[in-house]
Amino acid sequence: MKANLRRVFVVGNGMTKFEKPGRQEGLDYPEMARESVTKALQDARIQYTSIQQACVGYVYGDSTCGQRALYELGMSGIPMYNVNNNCATGSTALFLASQLVAGGLVDCALALGFEKMEKGSLSSKFVDRTNPLDKHVILMTETVGLEAAPISAQMFGNAGREHMKKYGTKLEHFAKIAMKNHKHSTNNEYSQFQDEYSLEEILNAPMIYAPLTKLQCCPTSDGAAAAIVCSENFVRHHGLETQAVEIVAQEMVTDTPSTFSEKSCIKLVGYDMTKQAAEAVYRDAGISPKDIDVIELHDCFSTNELLTYEALHLCEPGKDITLLYRAALKCLLMQYERQFIRIRSVLMSLFLD
Repeated sequence: MKANLRRVFVVGNGMTKFEKPGRQEGLDYPEMARESVTKALQDARIQYTSIQQACVGYVYGDSTCGQRALYELGMSGIPMYNVNNNCATGSTALFLASQLVAGGLVDCALALGFEKMEKGSLSSKFVDRTNPLDKHVILMTETVGLEAAPISAQMFGNAGREHMKKYGTKLEHFAKIAMKNHKHSTNNEYSQFQDEYSLEEILNAPMIYAPLTKLQCCPTSDGAAAAIVCSENFVRHHGLETQAVEIVAQEMVTDTPSTFSEKSCIKLVGYDMTKQAAEAVYRDAGISPKDIDVIELHDCFSTNELLTYEALHLCEPGKDITLLYRAALKCLLMQYERQFIRIRSVLMSLFLD
């Protein structure tokens, strides 16, 4: 832990089911926020009045949506901070809430993230001003060109192409990541999609931007999630020791010159940022990558997940294949196990009949 900072604990969390935009008619962000925060409060066994400050993350919405969302829980007059940070929006809200507690400003803070999105690929909303990704797109265009495909898919797709050229990575490697993740979705009741796909189905899905097929790209979603973070004193005062989970390290970084100077599509999508953040949290937590048992990893595109394996020091650059085959083998074994159970059930029913 960094010097002079207090310990921070998560004592409650809540989440809505994530849905395809527009699937539930009349579902709006205040209702999603109310559901997720209510679940978090119930999980923590505290009242909304215990929340001293709130950090609320969203990208698609007007200013002060955070206030409107939390007014569903009550109007306690607490400070609320609205956060817009693209894919890092939710984790940024948690980062800020954690800092409020660690710095001794509050004993209990709320981190909330929600999104009510439009159907289809993401696009810019303001065309009369500088696009925040203009430098990224210009460099990508100068390096590999620009095609008629979603910009985000091109950026991460080109990073995947660079990895293939540099290390000999195959299409199947990226597809196996998607196969694993779709498999995981079948066990998550909150997941937008809960369908399992074979490697062949993923590879043969419509191509969005090579090597990324449709089943290797994340969808737009409507949903919300909330977490309550607090100090050690708050944990003890409310008797939450048995459920408090400590945040032992958390880090946030932004681009460094290497993002652009090396003219690498891999660096362009945040490789060095991830590497820098990972090294910082390992150092602060006093652990190494070998000590990690479970990783929940942002998989906007299958190519990004593979790159992140390396940036997190889970393997050497270009040595991801062993990790992928372990995951793919586990998925296959689970498929065969379910088939065996179904066959055994049928046979037992035949004998019983």
